[in-house]
Amino acid sequence: MNKIDKEDILLFRDTVNTQAPVDKDGVSRIRKLKRKPPFTEYSYIIDGTIAGEEVVRYTKSGISGKMMNKMKRGHIDNVSELDLHGYTIKQTCEALSEFIYREQFEQFVRIIHGKGYRSDNKMSVLKTQVVNFLQQHPQVLAFHSCPPKDGGTGAIFALLKQ
Repeated sequence: MNKIDKEDILLFRDTVNTQAPVDKDGVSRIRKLKRKPPFTEYSYIIDGTIAGEEVVRYTKSGISGKMMNKMKRGHIDNVSELDLHGYTIKQTCEALSEFIYREQFEQFVRIIHGKGYRSDNKMSVLKTQVVNFLQQHPQVLAFHSCPPKDGGTGAIFALLKQ
C-alpha cells in the first residue's frame, strides 16, 4: 500500500479548500449575499396607541403559522437583540434601521422596547413606534410579542427576509 506524502496532502487540501462548489452546469452554488441599504422611509408616530401589556403580531402573506408559533413560543436560539429603553422616537427609528441593516442576514432578531409604564394612559409610545416601524420595513416579514421568558409584551421577535 502506497503512503501519501504529507506535502501532497497539504497541496490537495489547499486546492480543494479554495474551490467553490459547482453544480452540473458549472455554475457556482455559493449565493452571493448583497447588502440592502439601510431603510430610511419610515414615519414617526405622535401618540401611543398600543397598551404595554397588549400582545402584538404582524405577518405578511405567505408566512406559515408554524413560523408565527415559533416566535410566539420563543423557540429561537442565539438571536441578536436591540434594547431601546430610554430612546426617543427619533433615536428608536435610527437604531432600528441600523440594527436591521447590520443583522439583515439573520433569520430572527429580538427588539426590546419595554411596556411603557411611564407613558400616559398606559399606552406605550415606544412600543407603538416599534410596531409602526417594523410594519413599514420591507425586510420584516413578520413579528410577534415574545413569551414571558424573553421579555413578554415588552419585546418582539421579528422574522427577516433572507
